[in-house]
Amino acid sequence: MYQPSTYAVALIFMAISMFSWGSWANTIKATKNWPFPLLYWDYVIGVVGAALIYGLTLGSTDAGPTSFMANLSDSSTNAWVLAIAGGAIFNVANLLLVAAIDVAGLAVAFPVGIGLALVVGVIWSYILAPQGNPLLLFGGVALVMAAIVVDAMAFRLRDAGGPKGGDAKKGIILSLLCGVLMGSFFPLVARAGEGEGGLGPYAVLFVFSLGVALSAIPVNGILMKKPITNTPPVSFGDYGKTGFANHFWGVLGGAIWCTGAMAAFVGGHSALVGPATSYAMGQGATMVSALWGVFVWKEFAAAPAASRRLLAPMFILFIAGLLTIAVAPLY
Repeated sequence: MYQPSTYAVALIFMAISMFSWGSWANTIKATKNWPFPLLYWDYVIGVVGAALIYGLTLGSTDAGPTSFMANLSDSSTNAWVLAIAGGAIFNVANLLLVAAIDVAGLAVAFPVGIGLALVVGVIWSYILAPQGNPLLLFGGVALVMAAIVVDAMAFRLRDAGGPKGGDAKKGIILSLLCGVLMGSFFPLVARAGEGEGGLGPYAVLFVFSLGVALSAIPVNGILMKKPITNTPPVSFGDYGKTGFANHFWGVLGGAIWCTGAMAAFVGGHSALVGPATSYAMGQGATMVSALWGVFVWKEFAAAPAASRRLLAPMFILFIAGLLTIAVAPLY
């Protein structure tokens, strides 16, 4: 299997993770009148399909015991259980995040949900595998957290004069649940790769994707019939009532997210980086999504001056945090 041989290459993988995780949701904007619970089935197809492709390509660069197929067959049951559990937990957290955004907006869902996930995930990952300078690592995390909070303030000021909607209490509860679960999946993935019988990064990605798919059947199925958001219920019969384009964007979104997961898992598996640093960099995806919103989708074009003034400090804190996290493994 392919594994980064230098820290510079490992850093590129972490950047790919951050960019992919922060960009996949743009595919949702490309769909037209397509409810998210239905799009989510295409997203799952994209995740599983991309995981298999990465396993058969980058994960199969040699025919030794670390190659994708050999690793799958030789790995332990415990490793499979941990990877599937990680996929299932991520899947529930992802659905809760989307629900929180729908109920209370980005200004509540991202700072609470992703901010909590960043803290939980990095602390747990570092306890399991203490790699990198802790002062730099957690100092960088604090800077990224500050950037997320400033991002939330910018959104609040932008929407201050708009219609008052949403349910903040319900949104906070959903975001808290999302944060705890989102911060828990990556350490499980890291543990699935430990010891004799552990899964390599490409094998763990594929088994993880199976966990996403298996858990989506009951969880997304229930949310289709009994939405926790303000959207009307849909049925499996509605899945075929759209054109190719909507299905394409859903599958592409899943493939892009899976690319980020592949890069994060490879980086986390590398002795050069470690899971805590890899996860922390990946969660910088929040600011990548903010970049898309500001510069591509022009979400702040008509925002008040007070809101737009917060954008520069937000990106400065974000960049400073990422640079601090990036150098943590070197000291």
